[in-house]
Amino acid sequence: MKRNKKLMKNIAECPCTGKTLERLIHPAILLILTDGPLYGYKIIQRLTETPMFKNKKPNTAGVYRCLKTMAAGKLVVASWKLSKSGPAKRLYTLTEQGEKCLASWIITLHGYHETVDELLARAQKAIRRLRAS
Repeated sequence: MKRNKKLMKNIAECPCTGKTLERLIHPAILLILTDGPLYGYKIIQRLTETPMFKNKKPNTAGVYRCLKTMAAGKLVVASWKLSKSGPAKRLYTLTEQGEKCLASWIITLHGYHETVDELLARAQKAIRRLRAS
């Protein structure tokens, strides 16, 4: 029984659970910014609402690292907005280069979709075969 608990814990941490989709945060942020400029906390809030995160907050530091990388790559522009009632906030705006990147992501994601569909079909067939034997 102890071994089964350890195995289940390892399965819960396994990439097969889909918890390692951090590369997809990049196109998700670009997509969110197509609605207009947003502050970092609003981007995180919108990410939380996506099916990818299932109402669970993404790693905040990871999102800000991604935004910093995207700004360095000129996919977004980050500008400081000063406030009389609180701390300064960074506003992120999608650039033309970011739009081109998102268009490229669409092609990439279609490729992923086709690959995942094929992998899923093969995996289902293999599981049926294993269960039948």
